Amino acid sequence: MTQISESTQVKSGQVEMKRKLGLGAAIALSVGSTIGSGIFSSLGEVAAASHMAFIMLLAFIVGGIINIPANLCYAELATAYPEDGGQYIYFREAGSRPLAFLCGWISFWATDSNSVAIMALAAANYIGFLFNWSGIALKLIAVALILIFTFLHMRSVEGGGKFQTIFTALKLIPFIILIGIGIFYIKGDLITAPAVAGTSVGIMTLLAAISATTWSFDGMSAVCYMSGEIKNPSKNMPRALIISVGVVSAIYVLLAVVVTGLLPMDVLTNSGAAVADAAARIPFIGSAAGTIAAITACLVIIGVLSSQIMFSPRMEYAMAKDRLFFKSFAKVHKDWETPYVSFLAICGIAIIMVFAGSISELLGYFTLVTLVKNFMTFGTIIVLRKKEGYKPTWKMPVWPLMVAGAMGTTLILIVSTFMWAPIAGIMAAVVAVGTGLPAYMYWEKKNKENQQ
Repeated sequence: MTQISESTQVKSGQVEMKRKLGLGAAIALSVGSTIGSGIFSSLGEVAAASHMAFIMLLAFIVGGIINIPANLCYAELATAYPEDGGQYIYFREAGSRPLAFLCGWISFWATDSNSVAIMALAAANYIGFLFNWSGIALKLIAVALILIFTFLHMRSVEGGGKFQTIFTALKLIPFIILIGIGIFYIKGDLITAPAVAGTSVGIMTLLAAISATTWSFDGMSAVCYMSGEIKNPSKNMPRALIISVGVVSAIYVLLAVVVTGLLPMDVLTNSGAAVADAAARIPFIGSAAGTIAAITACLVIIGVLSSQIMFSPRMEYAMAKDRLFFKSFAKVHKDWETPYVSFLAICGIAIIMVFAGSISELLGYFTLVTLVKNFMTFGTIIVLRKKEGYKPTWKMPVWPLMVAGAMGTTLILIVSTFMWAPIAGIMAAVVAVGTGLPAYMYWEKKNKENQQ
């Protein structure tokens, strides 16, 4: 496949999608999509799996390390195909249009709009906590957030990129402050303390703890959705993905050091708000810890919401260009130079989901399908490396080991997710394939008719 020019992506009608985002925006999109609500909940979960502070710290260190292969895989794929669409593009170029379509089909109906709705509701809940609001007011706040960020990112790629960069830096500030101040109040004996009474530690304990960290690292590949709008992708995509895993890992490990140094493991294990409980142990924060944690969580989740809305429409846009989706999704606004129809569709479905919480909960069962999709994405490199036209401008080192590491990490998540809800996961897969394949055959039939 011919590589895309540096100045533009692909024409849709008479309008072009241009490369307007630099390295900073690419890093912000990757980091902003990763550091979200997961770290707030995972601290207690990792502690419960670890039984020991040292094991917990080691789990976050290893968790960061094992996510490096996945980012390296995406970096190579992004430089081979520097265009919008992410996983859809990689499956298509590996020679499987049906899998490529199913990838986009699942993203549109089960993950993109659903994630936007969940993040908007989560941010609204924290805002409600701060101002003592509840009920329908929270749903209206969620809708307002969706509309604001949809307009922001639909109106301007450059403006949205600048906002995402600033907001990602802003949402890291509370973590940096907590780490910077908390480090002076940690107690070394808590970090070196033996395992919680009545528990034992070993290699299986460490593996369980590492598994509990994995969700906190999910999201760094979001920038690949927008490869076609990143300046100098051959250099900036690998840099963004490698820097992102370093930044995220550093934040998580240092935060774990502070939290385990401020809270005894038995307290941390049973804590539903580890960040707030740890902050409360810092002398001059004390009773304000809950409010500070809520503000931090609000900033963090709004940042994730913004990035989710920013990158999500690109996969459906890529599908529509290939005539494998509603053709209007390929339309690019003549002034804004963004796929505005795709934006509006995801925004509209997300708003419906805000008022239909049970549907959002049910769609969570598609997590298993999504993980299988990720697993297969890493496998495309094995196929693509055998193709003559596969010419990435950046190649990962020791690629067989990196691909095996990325697939192995994802496989751990697949197994743990399957054990959590096996029947629901299988049913979600049946629904995805049962609806996706007929839809794929419909669009392919139309394509053949148009060619005759």
